[in-house]
Amino acid sequence: MLNFIKQIFFNSSTGEQTSDASANEKKLQHATCALFIQMAKADNDFSNIEKEKISSIMKKTFHLNDDEVVELLQLGEHKVKESISIYEFASLINQNFSSDEKFELIKNLWRLIYTDDILDKYEDKLIKMIGGVLNMEHNLIIGAKLLVKEEKKK
Repeated sequence: MLNFIKQIFFNSSTGEQTSDASANEKKLQHATCALFIQMAKADNDFSNIEKEKISSIMKKTFHLNDDEVVELLQLGEHKVKESISIYEFASLINQNFSSDEKFELIKNLWRLIYTDDILDKYEDKLIKMIGGVLNMEHNLIIGAKLLVKEEKKK
């Protein structure tokens, strides 16, 4: 899913990761995790099921191990507490993710929202704001929602 990002972060001639690329990848991980944490907290109920869902998504998306995900979640929560708005996180993602990666991110946010099978009005508003910052058309945000709702029926 993140082939483009991997290409950016790895030196194509040697296959070695540069320190700048590593720092950028970490920032992208932090920003992505922070968005998920903000979404989970939007309804004022950050449950263990939501934490597990975020952990699973971070592992899959960034190929992290359990310890790295625990550290990422802790740092993500700290970043959310210090943040002023979603823009600081979403803009970094917007600059680095392809359209397909953004769509997958929105689908994963919908999956997180529907872990409790309830769409809270604050979650609905936040995902639309995030989609806007990611320059996604409204029909794609709703399309992702419908795909996730269909997945849940299976």
